Amino acid sequence: MAERKPFLLRLDPKIYEGLQRWAAEEFRSVNGQIEYLLRQLLEREGRLSRRDRSRGERPEGRE
Repeated sequence: MAERKPFLLRLDPKIYEGLQRWAAEEFRSVNGQIEYLLRQLLEREGRLSRRDRSRGERPEGRE
């Protein structure tokens, strides 16, 4: 498994609550949901290399 980079993220409480509900619906942690959403956006915008896309991928619905 690829090494993870920890960092602090401050969010508006309403954004966090929305992420928490969404994550629960998809059986992910909030952290996993944020990472999933960021990966989706980076892939869509072409900002991940081919090698980066294959690293750390997990089956959909899993953290």
